[in-house]
Amino acid sequence: MNQNETKDPQNTAEVNEKLLDGEMFANMVRGGAAQLRSNAEEVNNLNVFPVPDGDTGDNMRMTIEGGVAALQGMDTDNLADVTKKMSQGMLLGARGNSGVILSQFFAGMTKGFAGHKKADAAVIGSALQEGVRYAYASVITPTEGTILTVARESVEYAVSRLDENSTIMTLFSDLIKEMYNSLQRTPELLAQLKEAGVIDSGGAGLFYIMQGFYKILRGEKVTDQMQPSQISAPAANLSSFGPDSEMTYGYCTELLIQLQNAKVDIDAFDPAVIIDFLKTVGDSIVCFKTDSIVKLHVHTLTPEKVLAFCRQYGEFLTLKIENMNVQHSETISDEKKAPKAEKPRVQKDFGTVAVASGDGIADLFRQLGVDAIVSGGQTQNPSAQDFLAAFEEVNAKHIFVFPNNGNIVMAANQAAGLWEKGEVHVIPSKDLGKGYAAISSMNFQSGDPEAITEMFTVAMDMVTTGYVCPSIRDAELNGVHIECGDFIGFVGKEMLVSEKDVLTAAQKLLAKMGGEEIYLITAFVGHDAAAEDVAALEAYVAETYPNAEFYTVDGGQDVYPFIFVVE
Repeated sequence: MNQNETKDPQNTAEVNEKLLDGEMFANMVRGGAAQLRSNAEEVNNLNVFPVPDGDTGDNMRMTIEGGVAALQGMDTDNLADVTKKMSQGMLLGARGNSGVILSQFFAGMTKGFAGHKKADAAVIGSALQEGVRYAYASVITPTEGTILTVARESVEYAVSRLDENSTIMTLFSDLIKEMYNSLQRTPELLAQLKEAGVIDSGGAGLFYIMQGFYKILRGEKVTDQMQPSQISAPAANLSSFGPDSEMTYGYCTELLIQLQNAKVDIDAFDPAVIIDFLKTVGDSIVCFKTDSIVKLHVHTLTPEKVLAFCRQYGEFLTLKIENMNVQHSETISDEKKAPKAEKPRVQKDFGTVAVASGDGIADLFRQLGVDAIVSGGQTQNPSAQDFLAAFEEVNAKHIFVFPNNGNIVMAANQAAGLWEKGEVHVIPSKDLGKGYAAISSMNFQSGDPEAITEMFTVAMDMVTTGYVCPSIRDAELNGVHIECGDFIGFVGKEMLVSEKDVLTAAQKLLAKMGGEEIYLITAFVGHDAAAEDVAALEAYVAETYPNAEFYTVDGGQDVYPFIFVVE
C-alpha cells in the first residue's frame, strides 16, 4: 500500500483548496471506487481463515459502485444533493458486513453535509465524524481492530489537526496518513488477525477508497476508472441457442430507471402505472420506487416494449436483458415458463425469504415452503436491493428472512429498515445449518410473529454446522497446522482439522463435532465433491455411527465440498 504517488501539478490547480463542491466529491467517489477496484483482490485475500471465500474487497467495491451508479446523470455541484444521491445508491447496493458498514459511514457523512452546497475542511471533518458514529451504530457489538477502528482513529487524528490554515488537501493528507498507520495496528487489537498474520480487510478496503479520494484531490490519474456498467459479464453459453432455436422462455429484463422531472412529477409518480403495463407483456414482475429511482424485473418476450414504455418517465441507469433459453439464473424467481398474464396479488399474512448458495439448497428450501429465494452466499453476498426485490415478490404483512450466512445478516437488516410495506423479521441464521433447522420448523398457525421468531430461535440452537474446504495458504490457527492445499474443517470461527484429503478431513471433523453423541447428520454435498468420496463417507458413517441417521442433500454449493448439519 504505497500512498506516495506522483503529483500532477497541472490538474492540482483545478482543485479548490478551501471548499469542496458536489462535482469534486462525485469525482472523488469515482476515484475511490476505481482505486478499490484495482486492489479488490488484495483485500479479498486478507482473510483470517485460509479458505477460498474472501469477498470483502468485492463486497465493498460493489457497494461503492452502487453509489457511483446513482450519480450517473446528475447535473449539479450541490454537495448535499450529490452526497444524498450517492448514499442512497450505496444503501441499496450494500453487500456483506463490510459493505453495510461502508454504506452507513457514507450515510453519516451525508447527514453531516446536509444543507451545505459546499464544505470547508471543518465541515468535512464534522461529516467524517458523523460517518464514524453511523458506522459504529450499525454494528450491535462493535469490534476494535476492524474497519471501525481504522475509520475512527484516522478521523480523530485528522480532525485534531484542523486549524484556521487547514485545507481540504491537508485534511485528507492527515486522514490517509493515519488510516494507513491504524491499519497496520489492527493485528495488535484483534487476536484472530495476529494469529492469521494479516491486517483487517475492511480497513484495507476503506483505506483504498480514501486513497482514491486523495489522489483525485491531488489531480492524479486513478487507473481502472470504468463505470459499473462497463464491467464484463460472464460469457453466455451460446451452444444452448442456435440459428434454428425457438424462443420459448423469453427475456429476463431488469432496469434501474432514474425518473426525470422533465417527464413526470417524481413525488406523485406511482409505479403501479408501470406494473399495470408489465402485466400485459410478461410475468414474474417486481417493480418498486425508492425516492426518484424505479427498479423493475420482468420476464417478457418483448423487452423492446418495456424499454419504450419506461422511457416515458425517465432514463436508464442500468439495463440487463438475458435470453432465458441461455440464462436460467434469475435474481428473485426461479420460474422458467413462457410469459403469461399475472394473477392479481393479495397481501398475505406471513411470507419467507431465504438466501441459498446452490441450486440443490434452493430447491430444498422451496420444498420446505420458502416463498422467495435470494441467490447468494459466501463469495456472492446479495445486496440490500436484492432483498427488497424479494420482499416485493413475497408481498406479505410479516416477512421472515433467513440470511444463512453471518456476512449477510447486516444487509438483510439494512433492507428490512428500508421496507415500508410490511414488517420484516430477520432471523439471524449465521450459517446454512441454522437456516435449514429454522426453515424446517416453519409453522405460522399461532399467528404471533414473536412466538414464530422464538420457534425459529429454538430450532437454530439445536444444530451445529461444520464446513470442509481446501486451504488457499499456509496458516496456524487454533493450534492446527495448515499447509496450502490441505482440506480443513471448522465450526464457526474455530479451526478443528487439516488433512491432505477431503474424506479424512470430513471424517475427523464429524468426530470433533460430537462423534458418538451425534444422532442426526445432514450432509450438503457441493458440486466439487466426488461421487466416490460421498459413497465412502456414507459407508464410514454407517460403520462408525450406527445409531445416527445420515442424509445427503445435493446442495450444489461452491467452495465447500461438504457442509455438515448435526444434532
